[in-house]
Amino acid sequence: MKSKVFCIKSVAKLPQLLSQIDLAQYFNANDFIACKIHFGERGNRAYLKPQNVKSVVAAVQKISLHVFLTDCNTIYKGSRSDSVEHIKTAQEHGYDFAPVIIADGLHGHSTIEVPVNLKYFKSVKLGSAVVEADALLCLTHFKGHDVCAFGGAIKNLGMGCGTRAGKQLMHADIKPEVNPDKCTGCGKCVQWCPTNAVAFEIRNPKSKTQKAQIDPAKCIGCGECVAACNFGAIRIAWDGQPHSVQEKMAEYAAGVLKNKAGKAVYFNYLLEISPNCDCYGENGPPIVPDIGILCSTDPVAIDQASLDLVNRAAGKDIFRQIYPDLDGNVQLAYAEKIGLGTKEYELIFG
Repeated sequence: MKSKVFCIKSVAKLPQLLSQIDLAQYFNANDFIACKIHFGERGNRAYLKPQNVKSVVAAVQKISLHVFLTDCNTIYKGSRSDSVEHIKTAQEHGYDFAPVIIADGLHGHSTIEVPVNLKYFKSVKLGSAVVEADALLCLTHFKGHDVCAFGGAIKNLGMGCGTRAGKQLMHADIKPEVNPDKCTGCGKCVQWCPTNAVAFEIRNPKSKTQKAQIDPAKCIGCGECVAACNFGAIRIAWDGQPHSVQEKMAEYAAGVLKNKAGKAVYFNYLLEISPNCDCYGENGPPIVPDIGILCSTDPVAIDQASLDLVNRAAGKDIFRQIYPDLDGNVQLAYAEKIGLGTKEYELIFG
């Protein structure tokens, strides 16, 4: 059976969309409702803008007084690696219209293990506030991603709700390597590495040219050095299969949704569709013009519809072109396989 995916072309039509879906079917007055949002790294300008989600959150706030905005801390050194800086960043980016609770606590240790019994994980480590919430509103900026090809609702759930330890487990198959011919010795990768695995070595004693090198014993595979490098000097060398992170991410999403049956609604924003994740401290120009906003109760269907619309607008498989070694269809197929939803959808334009 096809899942319904509603689509509007502009934020101005959100009231019409909200009347179509009737959020009161999924949320009630006693619910603690977690609004999962990626607040954007400091310096990034393509993150999901608060003015585009405020009316959706306000509609949920009319149903329940217990609505909060949430995310989990990052494993890299940035403006969202601890709750204090994370909340400051959220406020700087305009997320001040509802309480902000960082789901995994001050340093990312507030976790609940949820049994999933799937291929990679018997249990997943999730931010406690997300697990303890009664319902979920997933608000996602759809964009490219250098590990998953694209990031949609599944990534927002799986990677976004994993604690720092959980994120490390999902990234375990990533082993970055440095091309010394491209390395300029700028030091940005050293700054962003959370485990001090990146250091400089002098490759040319006469010129004292410094090149980055990565200690595999210290590397946790977070991939942040890849994101930090502006010169393409660091690439991902997969320790396992390149699809493993996507499948692990889907298993984490399954853990998030385990106690949210019939209590989760998804909005994908196909606006300012950047080539890279909002975790970057910068962003590239949009890869296609703005498309609109999608809504569904099926995370697989909404991501499949988002991908199809972006590719249709680009006239090609745009994410495969940007990341030729990655196939984002992996996450959709595996998420469908483990029961998160269906790739079959009916697109309803509003």
